[in-house]
Amino acid sequence: MSDDSGAWEKEYLCKGAVWGGAVHHLPLLPQGSRVLELGCGNGKTISAMIGRSWNVTAIDFSLSAVSMSRMNPGTQQKAEICAADARSLPFVPDRFDAVFAIHILSHLNKTDRTRAVAEAVRVLKTGGILYFSGFSTEDFRSGKGSAVEQGTVKRGSGICTHYFTEQETQELFGNLTLEAITTERWSMRVRGQDFSRAEVQATFTK
Repeated sequence: MSDDSGAWEKEYLCKGAVWGGAVHHLPLLPQGSRVLELGCGNGKTISAMIGRSWNVTAIDFSLSAVSMSRMNPGTQQKAEICAADARSLPFVPDRFDAVFAIHILSHLNKTDRTRAVAEAVRVLKTGGILYFSGFSTEDFRSGKGSAVEQGTVKRGSGICTHYFTEQETQELFGNLTLEAITTERWSMRVRGQDFSRAEVQATFTK
């Protein structure tokens, strides 16, 4: 993650809102749930969460991303957004009813993924939900780039991306109870050509 910090700052400064589109696959939580999002980026998921009557906290290690997230309509009134590292969260244990790790773990190396998961579990309440989403090895981009670790590649932007299997995902969150896991598949058309997209989605409880 630290190796990619400069690359992410450059990505946001050059491209602005890197993440777009609508978010459709958030888990159901009671009103008033205290929710933490790890790696909020430019606020794509926050925009969906603040409409759910949750108490939302979001972090990102990129100052540019945090700044952009805060500028989204309604966000400053309905969400607390701060610069922080998912590997060392500035929160007391058992603080959140749910933790969302949407694609952030895809951009960490194996050691840092393990550290980030341990931190997420630490701040999650007993009985709380951890929701994970990460790129699948079935995605058309899997394996394209310079190999960094098994299942992880680095492309021209300098950003590393890891691609998960369902089994690997279950092992990563082995200290939690698996509630549901699936691989979502869809097609993306670019310049008249169809590409296969896929991501692993999973829900765990502590």
